[in-house]
Amino acid sequence: MSEQQQPIQTLRTYLREHIIGQTHLVDRLLIALLADGHLLVEGAPGLAKTKAIKTLAEGIEGDFQRIQFTPDLLPSDITGTEIYRAQSGDFHFQPGPVFSNLVLADEINRAPAKVQSALLEAMGERQISVGNETRALPPLFLVMATQNPIEQEGTYPLPEAQLDRFLLHVMVDYPDGDAEKQILRLVRDEQRSKHAAPASGHPSISQADIFAARAKVLDLHMEPVVEQYIVDLVVLSRNPGALDEALAGWISFGASPRGTIALDLAARCHAYLAGKDFVSPDDVQAIAHDALRHRIMLSFEAEAQGVTADQAVSRLIELVATV
Repeated sequence: MSEQQQPIQTLRTYLREHIIGQTHLVDRLLIALLADGHLLVEGAPGLAKTKAIKTLAEGIEGDFQRIQFTPDLLPSDITGTEIYRAQSGDFHFQPGPVFSNLVLADEINRAPAKVQSALLEAMGERQISVGNETRALPPLFLVMATQNPIEQEGTYPLPEAQLDRFLLHVMVDYPDGDAEKQILRLVRDEQRSKHAAPASGHPSISQADIFAARAKVLDLHMEPVVEQYIVDLVVLSRNPGALDEALAGWISFGASPRGTIALDLAARCHAYLAGKDFVSPDDVQAIAHDALRHRIMLSFEAEAQGVTADQAVSRLIELVATV
């Protein structure tokens, strides 16, 4: 491990100690941080989705805001609004919670599409337009949105345009029995600590350390054949009939160029977290489902057969020869 990797590995260790049984979520959260991207996390309530980003906020220098999405939420509740000042006769901009380093969009699919889309410009352009002015968001800006499973009552599916803004779409499942016991003990310890002196055991990773790590991620070596492998996976998702007629019946629309960019960045971050100085096809395959499952639109035929986006991505990996 290089000296520059140490702060990120320290942060990783801290997160894994406090988010028990969700190592996949922890690593994907760090990948989003290193790739300067955003994360969509889906799972049932109580699986440490909210706790994960709150714990990340404790470990780095930066501010954190949580937005609870509800059916009556307004776009201005997210972006901010112009407030009239009677004393001076002018308008003053009151920033919304999106003007933070880490933003939790909790249960994002509980709000209608108009409110969900309020995050589009922020996530894609790193800026907010209110009235006639455009205001930049902080250089370190990460949105982690959580959503309940789509089949739950009172949820609204995210528009495809917004789904594509997320670097990764992570599915969170229940921990196993051993992890469940560790969670019980951790919660007991946290409850006891509320009655003791405040602890200062969490790291404080600077934003400069994060930006330095991002630069190192982009400098990792990637052979042209690995780059071509990424492109071939995405191109096949758009033209699945070229290699497999059954897959062609599953996929209506393939991944956009953002899918190619996401695969490249996320694979680099996966290699970096593993302490490697190069990117291999294994890194691409390890991240492919999280990077592509929300970018592939299944056909009605596939949905009727119970085919999932994960199955389609697995088939893409099977069909495209590794290098």
